Parts: sequence; C-alpha cells; structure tokens
Amino acid sequence: MLRLMRDKFFEVLQSVMPLILTICILQFTFVKAPAELFIQMAIGSVFVIVGLVLFFTGIDIGLLPMGRFIGAQLPMKGSLIFIAAVSFIIGFATTAAEPDVLVLSSQIDGITNGTVTRATVLYSIAIGVGLFVAAAMLRILLGFSIAYMLTAAYVLVIVLSFLAPPSFVPFAYDGGSVSTGALTAPVVIALALGLSSVLARRSAVSDGFGLLGFASVGPIIVILILGMIFY
Repeated sequence: MLRLMRDKFFEVLQSVMPLILTICILQFTFVKAPAELFIQMAIGSVFVIVGLVLFFTGIDIGLLPMGRFIGAQLPMKGSLIFIAAVSFIIGFATTAAEPDVLVLSSQIDGITNGTVTRATVLYSIAIGVGLFVAAAMLRILLGFSIAYMLTAAYVLVIVLSFLAPPSFVPFAYDGGSVSTGALTAPVVIALALGLSSVLARRSAVSDGFGLLGFASVGPIIVILILGMIFY
C-alpha cells in the first residue's frame, strides 16, 4: 500500500503543482494578496495534496475492487429488477457523496437565497445519476446500442431546455457536468466492467465505457423537469 500511496502522491503532485505555481507567479507579479492569505493558501494546498492522495488510494484499494465484484455478482441473481435497483442505489449513493456535487449544491442554495435548496439540488442530481446508471446496466445485459440511448437522451435534454424555466437551464447543465466526478466515475465504471466480465462474448470497452456520458444526462433531465413542475 505504501508503494501505491507513493505513486498517487506523484500523480497528485503533477496535477496540483501547475495550479499552485500559477497562483504563486500571480501573487508575486500582479495580485499581491496579503501575506496572511497567501500563507493560508499554501497550508490549504498541503491539505489538498494529502487529502487527494488518501482519497485516490482509498478508491483504488477499496471501492474499485468492490465495485467490480458487485458487478460480477449481479447477473447471478437472475433478476433485472434487482440489478436495476442495486445499480440505482450505488449510483445515487456515490453521487450524493460526490465532492463536486456537494459544492455545486451549496453554491446554488446560497445564490438563490434558499429558493432552490441544497437538498433539492443534491438529491435531484443523485436521483438522475441513479436512474441512468440503472438504465446503463440494463443496456449491458440486454445489448442495446449506447449510441441510440445517448441520442434519445440528448434529444430529450434539448426539448426540455426550451420548456423549462430559463433560470433552471444553466445549473441543470452544471449539475450534469459535476455528477460523474472523482468518486462516482471509478465506481460506476468498475460496476459496469464487473458486469460485462461475466457475460459471454461481451466487450469491456463497448460495455464499460460511454455510460458516464449517458449517466451525466440524468441530472440535467431531472432538474429541468423539476423546474417545470415546481418553479
């Protein structure tokens, strides 16, 4: 595990350092923020690096193997309803814990002064992802084309964008963009790869990928419908 953490440390460092260096350059050339604020940024950057190393290590040693195992076990139950229900619960639970979703929910709550509450945004996004993850898993089992499903989903999004209140359209799309982040994406992909691995003559590439783009449409549709009904 120490070797894994070391590898993750260098990966995180490569990702975060360009941003930190950019902030440092701006600080000493144009911005010149107060020293106290700059020190807070430096301390916070250390916490970010440590947190991301632990976060990604935990995903690799725990969530990914378990996701693949659950996906491989689902077909053995022989029930499409059970598979759909478990897929929905996993999609919902991981999205509700997604850091990007939590940030967006809080931001919308604050900007709208509670008109659109944090819980409304959070659970709308989680429900949307859960529903579309369930549909994606059923697609793998039944062999439907992802291209047709994506086409239908995006056509529905376009239509709803013209029907929903204009104020809901921007954050509906933002809700879709943050829904499959660092936590949801690996778990959902692992679930799909585990499911396809036990099906005869199935391709892990065609079955395991493309579903994140499909799942991210779910929150957009749910939020747009929510705006049409309640706001």
